[in-house]
Amino acid sequence: MFVRIHPEQPQARLITQVVQCLRDGGIIAYPTDTTYGIGCSIFNKKGIERIYQMKQREQKKPFSFICPDISEVARFCRVSNTAFKIIKRYLPGPYTFVLEATRDVPDLLVTRQKTVGIRIPDNRICLDIVQMLGNPIVTTSANLSGEEPTADPSFIDDIFSGRLDMIVDGGILTTDVSSVVSLVGDTPEVLRVGMGDVSWCS
Repeated sequence: MFVRIHPEQPQARLITQVVQCLRDGGIIAYPTDTTYGIGCSIFNKKGIERIYQMKQREQKKPFSFICPDISEVARFCRVSNTAFKIIKRYLPGPYTFVLEATRDVPDLLVTRQKTVGIRIPDNRICLDIVQMLGNPIVTTSANLSGEEPTADPSFIDDIFSGRLDMIVDGGILTTDVSSVVSLVGDTPEVLRVGMGDVSWCS
């Protein structure tokens, strides 16, 4: 199913439709402030396993997830005072921050180091979806592992051979990904350079 949602003024009835799909166990493609992502509820174990299969990705590489706000981040991650100040300054934005996970995070999303990656994208559509759903959703770029993401939602269905339950069209985006920064230690550590400026980490 293809759903076109206004990027600046998302229609509530369409957001409700997307959320119902997620609550029914569906996997969706959706816009972020970088490229398109695919995901499901973080509590949908079968859905997460399906995404691994669809992306042809090894399960030893956990997915990140999207939170609607900082208070939700604090539920799923241990946030130091320093990390809190950084998150408050740079989110919403094109960053994935790596933090120590709490017990509320499903095992499939936790690394061997007991960390998780979290995002709060600067995108009204995906934040409205997560807010209405009431819990985070998995986020991973809408591409097969090792291939370039697509900026055009009309190509996403072909990439995954029609196995997505819904594609949310929020317009043409970029093929860039988020910058990944670890906030586990005392000093921020850049793990991947993407759209977000990371000069403040040095």
